[in-house]
Amino acid sequence: MPEQEKPKTPKPVEGERIAKVLSRAGVASRREAERMIELGEVKVNGRVITSPALNVTAKDRITVRGEPLAEKEPVRLWLYYKPEGLVTSASDEKGRETVFDTLPEEMPRVMSIGRLDLNSEGLLLLTNDGGLKRRLELPSTGWLRKYRVRVHGNPTDPDLDPLRQGIVVDGERFQPMQVVLDRVQGANAWLTVGLREGKNREIRRAMTEIGLTVNRLIRVSYGPFRLNDLQPGQVEEVRPRTLKDQLGFDPNGDEAPEPAKRSPAAKPGRKPATAPKAGVVPKSTAAAKRPARPAAGTAGARLLDSAERFMDGPRKFTAKPRTDKPRTEADRGPTAPRRSAGPKPIGPKPTGPKPTGAKPAGPRPSGPKPTRPKR
Repeated sequence: MPEQEKPKTPKPVEGERIAKVLSRAGVASRREAERMIELGEVKVNGRVITSPALNVTAKDRITVRGEPLAEKEPVRLWLYYKPEGLVTSASDEKGRETVFDTLPEEMPRVMSIGRLDLNSEGLLLLTNDGGLKRRLELPSTGWLRKYRVRVHGNPTDPDLDPLRQGIVVDGERFQPMQVVLDRVQGANAWLTVGLREGKNREIRRAMTEIGLTVNRLIRVSYGPFRLNDLQPGQVEEVRPRTLKDQLGFDPNGDEAPEPAKRSPAAKPGRKPATAPKAGVVPKSTAAAKRPARPAAGTAGARLLDSAERFMDGPRKFTAKPRTDKPRTEADRGPTAPRRSAGPKPIGPKPTGPKPTGAKPAGPRPSGPKPTRPKR
């Protein structure tokens, strides 16, 4: 039989899509860059391109509206306190003031990560990198966004259960929210609300559904980034070290690879663990290093047996019967000194009958003997 030809693996395509390169350079978002390409505002090596399905490398010369593409800048991120009354967009068809109109002049061209409504205020993330913007806006990121919400009314905690369970508004289902009733102040109440998705006017529409009206909404955190002491209109740049630790982006604009999980078998100096055979109990390292047991009947074997019996558990002792006689001098305790009989007489011992004490003369008394009273 003729050998079957192996399928050829496609060669990796060099470079990156033109829209992504424009976005990373801070020209526009990826979607806006694709629109600019379709309008013929982008040239590659002197030729106008009309399709974003093109990969470019660092050797290609790119111009946008006749101006050469700026060099790739390091990834940067800013925290911005958006005041109430500003539009979160690059331009507004109604001529209203936007967020980007109020930023400091020394800041480069930036894009907002997510949006805040016209009447909302609080933390807004700004970046000069379109790849970072797209990554943080993906639903798969699942970052928690917390808001301080003031509503008109006096709700109780059970009134907020529909928000915690997930609510449907105008046929659109909202995911369960984290809602905490902080305090009731006059005709208003303050709530803390946490979301993991950012649908259009989600909090306001959900509160209206349960009979509450939002009259102030402040975003206080976005994932690991917090508003802290920022005042309306202030901007603070995130340090490159924090950017790398929290987001996996290093200052030169390259996405840092995720650290590989380290298994116990991969530690240096340790052999990979193998599954034990059926019915075989693996020996521990200490048991493998234990010396051979002495031969039975020897003094070493008897000593080892007694030691093992002692290590098996506490020894049991039987009480011996007490005796009247103390065992040692220490057990007797202090004793009274013996009476001294005086100095011994000098000379030969006297001979003859021993002297006896004088007995009373007369007949012995008759009658019953006296008895001692019992104690």
